[in-house]
Amino acid sequence: MNYLISVVNPGAMERVCEIAAALDLPQTVAMLGHGTAAKSMLDLLGIESTEKRIIMTVANSEKTRQFIKDMRQQLYIGIPGHGIVIAVPIKSVGGGKTLAYLNNGEQQPARYTPELNGKYELIVIVANEGRTDQVMNAARAAGATGGTVLHGKGTGSQNPKKFYNVSIASEKEVILMVAQNDRKAAIMQSVLHHAGPDSEAGAILFSLPVSEVAGFGLMEDSIT
Repeated sequence: MNYLISVVNPGAMERVCEIAAALDLPQTVAMLGHGTAAKSMLDLLGIESTEKRIIMTVANSEKTRQFIKDMRQQLYIGIPGHGIVIAVPIKSVGGGKTLAYLNNGEQQPARYTPELNGKYELIVIVANEGRTDQVMNAARAAGATGGTVLHGKGTGSQNPKKFYNVSIASEKEVILMVAQNDRKAAIMQSVLHHAGPDSEAGAILFSLPVSEVAGFGLMEDSIT
């Protein structure tokens, strides 16, 4: 099974939810965020705002492909400015009832090995609030093309402790960034060097494998 993360413009959120509902996908959650595209790129594409909606849901491999196909056909995912879809494989779930719910009652093998897309990985970066530009400048210097930002807050104590320069319970920005596999290490190293835990950005980061991606234009393979 996959955890599907869709990043689209605000006006497309309802349609994404309708596509998920038509496939009987459970646990569809929508969140607010914004993109990190530079103003010059926004002007080139004729986009006035970086506001985004992030829709997350769960699907098996067959429905993952159908979801991506529907997103391409109905929301033109793959054309710059129309959004992206990332499928992150789920390793385990909490019990048989949860698995049955997430899989809409259909049988699922107890053990399986997901087919991973070897060209991309999802980089997750957690940084101090207001430091997205510092993080993205470091990432772009190593070949990153952009990311999506979510806002959050740490859940530490009322008197937050610090690990290096990372405040455990302060306002945070979570940056989701899909990177080509051959650029991932350089991007992560650049962020650590210029915006890592010992900087004002206080960024910590890790990467996750992906099983499918869509919305990266000419860089991605065709998924049928």
